Amino acid sequence: MQTLGVGMIGYGFIGKVHTHAHRSLPLFYDPLPAKTRLVGVCTASEASGRKAQEQADFTFATTDYRDLLARDDIHLIHICTPNDSHRDAIIDALRAGKHIYCDKPLALNSAEAEEITALARTAQGVHQMTFNYRFIPAILRARHLIEEGLLGELFTFRAAYLHAGYIDPARPYSWRLDKARSGGGAIADLGAHIIDLLRFLTADTNIERAGEISHLQANLQTVIRERKDPKTGTMRPVEVDDIAFAMCEMEGGALGTLEASRLATGVQDEIRLELHGSKGGLKFNLMEPNWLYAYDASTPESALGGERGYKQIECTTRYPKPYSLGATKNAVGWLNFHIHSLFDFVNNVAAYEAGNPLSPLSPTFEDGLATQRIIEACQKSAQEGLRVKV
Repeated sequence: MQTLGVGMIGYGFIGKVHTHAHRSLPLFYDPLPAKTRLVGVCTASEASGRKAQEQADFTFATTDYRDLLARDDIHLIHICTPNDSHRDAIIDALRAGKHIYCDKPLALNSAEAEEITALARTAQGVHQMTFNYRFIPAILRARHLIEEGLLGELFTFRAAYLHAGYIDPARPYSWRLDKARSGGGAIADLGAHIIDLLRFLTADTNIERAGEISHLQANLQTVIRERKDPKTGTMRPVEVDDIAFAMCEMEGGALGTLEASRLATGVQDEIRLELHGSKGGLKFNLMEPNWLYAYDASTPESALGGERGYKQIECTTRYPKPYSLGATKNAVGWLNFHIHSLFDFVNNVAAYEAGNPLSPLSPTFEDGLATQRIIEACQKSAQEGLRVKV
């Protein structure tokens, strides 16, 4: 079996999640399409590099990502760094002929995303986004039902990603609040995920009245306008949005809303999706990840309601083979989505190396670019106070 060497650029929270996913692959999938080996990790300091080696058994650590690209025994490059450093690392990795797995968003802005994607179209390898929420069993099931025609024509949609992590004004300033480093606030950080989910369920499934988002009008608001910098002890202005709303129209005419908030008091990590069509409807909430709710309007209606109503589908951990951990009745968890997302990437790399087609469900750099364009359209609309074309 082929062994793919891994180079991890960044070992903060999301870098550790990606690392955990690699270590889990042989326990969760049998047979594996390929083995992976944690070879190199690039961190901001030598101390954090030593810690990464101790925790995850990387062969070596460095503070220069180019050391990873120069190695013949590293085939997969993970981009797990702040957004402003994505462009250079991805461009160099593409030129080095590496397979790339990039955490969202693809880049700092649409111009960088366009440059990256243009080069990726001519480069060797598999270039994939970590849009891990595509790989919730309930979302995969929703995609199947949509492709089978459950919704009919799409009338309206609602997509929201809600956090409450920034409601405390004493939360310190970080790079996420610096537009030059993050590229945006809630709309970029959280909005990227729901934009991709919406596109995954509508733009690629040929539902009537759907397609890509063509026009939108957005309102982005910064509520807590300054926070203390822990490095300097001084107050710094917050340059990005805390809350984002957008009224959207799709190419086919369907209307809907996008919402992203870091100030949604009372929630933890909540994605809410609703799709309403001429033949049925779908609902999902990330805080109830085991369930997909589906409504079939063709069910006969009668006195006292008959059999009509939303059906609760128990998706749990019903991943297709070669998922092999055990009983599929087990409750699914957030780390499962990352592990299956990484499996999808490794499976695509093995298919690419064998000359076989890649999965049509996988999020590519093209999807990253499309998401970036919608994020930027929201920012432009909010700045100008106008409805804009995406």
